[in-house]
Amino acid sequence: MKKKVRPAVIRTGIRIPLILWAIAVLYPIIWMFIGSLKSNAEIYSNPWGLPESFNFQNFIDAWTNYNIDTSVFNSVIVTVMGMFLTLVLALPTAYAIERIKFKGSGILFTVYISAMMIPMVLGWIPLFFLLMDFNLLDNLFGLAVVYAISQLPFTIFVLTSFMGTIPKELEESASMDGLSPYGILLRIITPLSTTAIITVSIMNAIQFWNEYFMALIFLQSRTNYTLGLAIDFISSEAQYTNAWGTLFASLTIAIIPVIILYAIFQKRIAKGMTEGAIKG
Repeated sequence: MKKKVRPAVIRTGIRIPLILWAIAVLYPIIWMFIGSLKSNAEIYSNPWGLPESFNFQNFIDAWTNYNIDTSVFNSVIVTVMGMFLTLVLALPTAYAIERIKFKGSGILFTVYISAMMIPMVLGWIPLFFLLMDFNLLDNLFGLAVVYAISQLPFTIFVLTSFMGTIPKELEESASMDGLSPYGILLRIITPLSTTAIITVSIMNAIQFWNEYFMALIFLQSRTNYTLGLAIDFISSEAQYTNAWGTLFASLTIAIIPVIILYAIFQKRIAKGMTEGAIKG
C-alpha cells in the first residue's frame, strides 16, 4: 500500500506547482482577451468580469485607426526575411564546422557558442552607426539583417548538433557519385535536417515577431513600425484617450499568431531539440 501511495504523492507534489504556474501564465492572457471584447465603460466598471456582449469594435479601431494592419505586415516581412537570412548563413556554416573539418573549425565553433553568452545590447550602438553608414537605418531589410546576425550562434549550435547525428556514409556515397560539398549540403544534409531547420525557424520567428528594443533603436518612421512599436504607441496613447480596449485588442492580435504557430509545431520543436541534444 505504501508503495502505491508514495508515487501518487510525488506525482501530486509535482503537478500542483505546474498547475499553479499554468494558471499564473494563462490568466493574464485570458484577461487580456476578455478585455479586448469590452467597451471602455465595461473595463472601468467591471475589469474582472465577462463582457456583456462580444464587441469587436476594439479590433476594428486597432486595425484601422492605429495602423495595426501596416505594423502586422512590417512584422511579417521582417520575420520572414530574418528567418531566410539566418538559414542562408547558418546552414553552410554549420555544415562546414561539423562535417568539413578544417584548421580552426573547433575554434570557430567555440567563438559562435561564446557569442551566445554576449548580451546583444553591447552591439546596439556600433550597429546603429554601421546601419547608418550603409543607409540601412530605418529600413526593414536592415533590421532583418540585424535579427539574422543576432540569432546565428543559436541556429548554428542547433544545426551542428543535429548534423552530427546524420550518418557520414550517406555523404561518402554521394561524394563517390560526383556530388560537390554544396550538392551534398543541398540534396543530402538539408532534407535530412528538416526537423532541426523547422525547430530553429519557428523559434527564430517567435523571437523576431516579439522583438522590441532593436526595432525601437533602428526604426524611426511610423510607417516602418513593427507590431511591438505600434503596441507601445497605442499604450502611450491609451493613457490620454482611454483606449484600453484597443490596446488589449492589439495585444491579442500580436499574441494569437505566436500561440497558433507554437501549438502546430510543438512536437516538431521538442523533437528537434531532443534529437540535437543526443549527438553522437
